[in-house]
Amino acid sequence: MAASVCRAGSALGRALAKSRGPLLLSLRRGQASVSYAQSILGAPDTRLTTLENGFRVASEETGQATCTVGLWIGAGSRYESERNNGAGFLLEHMAFKGTKQHPQGALEAEVEAMGAHLSAYTSREHTAYYMKTLAKDLPKAVELLSEVVQSNSLSEADLELQRSVVLRELEEVEGSLQDVCLDLLHATAFQGTPLGHSVFGPSVNARTLTREDLVEYVNSHFKAPRMVLAAAGGVNHDDLVGLAKKHFSSVSFEYEGDAVPVLSPCRFTGSEIRMRDDGMPLAHIAIAVEGAGAASPDIVPLMVANSIIGSYDVTFGGGKHLSSRLARLSAELGLCQSFQAFHSTYSDTGLLGIYFVTDRHNIEDMMHWSQNAWMNLCTTVTESDVARAKNLLKASLVGQLNGTTPTCDDIGRHVLNYGRRIPLAEWDARIDEVTPRMIRDVCSKYIYDKCPAIAAVGPVEQLPDYNRLRSAMYWLRF
Repeated sequence: MAASVCRAGSALGRALAKSRGPLLLSLRRGQASVSYAQSILGAPDTRLTTLENGFRVASEETGQATCTVGLWIGAGSRYESERNNGAGFLLEHMAFKGTKQHPQGALEAEVEAMGAHLSAYTSREHTAYYMKTLAKDLPKAVELLSEVVQSNSLSEADLELQRSVVLRELEEVEGSLQDVCLDLLHATAFQGTPLGHSVFGPSVNARTLTREDLVEYVNSHFKAPRMVLAAAGGVNHDDLVGLAKKHFSSVSFEYEGDAVPVLSPCRFTGSEIRMRDDGMPLAHIAIAVEGAGAASPDIVPLMVANSIIGSYDVTFGGGKHLSSRLARLSAELGLCQSFQAFHSTYSDTGLLGIYFVTDRHNIEDMMHWSQNAWMNLCTTVTESDVARAKNLLKASLVGQLNGTTPTCDDIGRHVLNYGRRIPLAEWDARIDEVTPRMIRDVCSKYIYDKCPAIAAVGPVEQLPDYNRLRSAMYWLRF
């Protein structure tokens, strides 16, 4: 049963587990090859329909024998308070423990009989329940997803059982130092705001949250205008709309007492948090500034800028021939085990940063060259840097839509963030518009002379004082 009903793991905001289906833009055997531009323009359109209650239905039809269908909901740890932080994560655990129509055993049997894969994940702003199945079983899949979201049994016995499961997972997460470091980064960067909450919540809440807390969370946030039924693969949009009307037209769009929850702005605070442990072999460090929100026009230049910095792992080949300057320095000077430039985007803000893993003797040098890479983006980025980064970014955008599951996830998140699915052709055009001057201007806006947030875990004695790191966020130029 574990292969059919599961939950997605946690890394960098609990990213969706990638399926290994056929490439979205792959060619059938025997077909003549086409150019990248032709492939982009030939990508299927995403159709979007809104029901009377505000519930949205979006799909991309590719004619495959399989499909992925799921519900994406605008709810996550950002919508929680300190008292109920972790409610969404606990609710995710309860999702597949049975519904009012199908007890757990019957639900698992239905999924097994379809040969389907039912899963879920929770992030800071989104919750998703989705199923990968044969295209012919789409009606049954939508029915089961409807039950999971609207008619979950939430029995007291299952709740008590899942408490221990959640507590064990919290212990496992503490062993994933990347997750720990990035959670600490959010906690210090957005301190005193809901974005500083961990998706998992504290262990004390896992022990004390009640069934009433979960019911209140569902009733407060699982509203039709904040839900998207997304599908990709062998799906017919009109049929999907019909299924949505059948199973979701009764989802409420009204809030009790008209108390519509409004996201309060989450202020960014330049600060640091250090968890020093000299017994650990490697230091895990993240430095970030406040980034752009998902709908900001600056998002594409920042994506190109991050592609210029790139990523590195000690297992990479190439050495001094790597295209990223920071990667070349890391390989030649042995600065780190790995690094990754990242941009975690939310509806109105984000974190633009670099995460790296290094030994205790190279922390200061790696931090120096990381900040130097940022200053180069603000001052000396070249045409060749931008051209290379554009190609990398385009390849990444196409490559990550590898199969119906990541495509469906892309549709669901886009509709929640932008109100529509942004097509690959539009991304491609916006990337082409980026110039070195644009990179310098946008990076100066977000990075230059800004107070960073820093999280460090492990043997971090060599990490410089915060004031010194702050002084490296600008150059004295004459």
